[in-house]
Amino acid sequence: MDIEIDAEAKDKRLNRMVALTVVVFSIFMGLSQVKDGNIVQAMAQAQSNAVDRWGEYQATKTKLHIDEVALAQARAASGLAAEQGRLAAEIGKYQKEAPDLRKQAEGFQAQYDALNDHDDQFDASDATIGIAVAIAAVAAVTESFWALYAAWAFGAFGLVMGMAGFLGLALKSPLASLLS
Repeated sequence: MDIEIDAEAKDKRLNRMVALTVVVFSIFMGLSQVKDGNIVQAMAQAQSNAVDRWGEYQATKTKLHIDEVALAQARAASGLAAEQGRLAAEIGKYQKEAPDLRKQAEGFQAQYDALNDHDDQFDASDATIGIAVAIAAVAAVTESFWALYAAWAFGAFGLVMGMAGFLGLALKSPLASLLS
């Protein structure tokens, strides 16, 4: 009879530990998903801004080239001084705008890349905590403390990656390069 009580107490202890593990990891995953969603929205905005600036940059460079050709043709023809002045002014404007547009586009791309690194951290966190929850479930079914310890190891890695994402730390996940 004592053996049955000890085994039952052991089962309850393991089940309580599994339940607490699942609750902690699930709450952290939920909070991480909110932050990750916000990062993904910011990434989309940065990518959109970068595409817009690159489009403006390319259009400016095209207009610059067209005006340079037109100015060369106007110089070849006599009596087009007014057109030459207008084209020279347009060329100056485009030459000034193009580097700024390029810098802005590169800045938005850099912003996107930085946000993507943090998104990868949350993705790694989500994946490993999901694995941890699954292993914890197996631990409850198989009544195995070793499986629970493995769940904690995966969960700890997931918590570290998630906290790196929340805190903006430059911690790279080995999963990011493997899965991307």
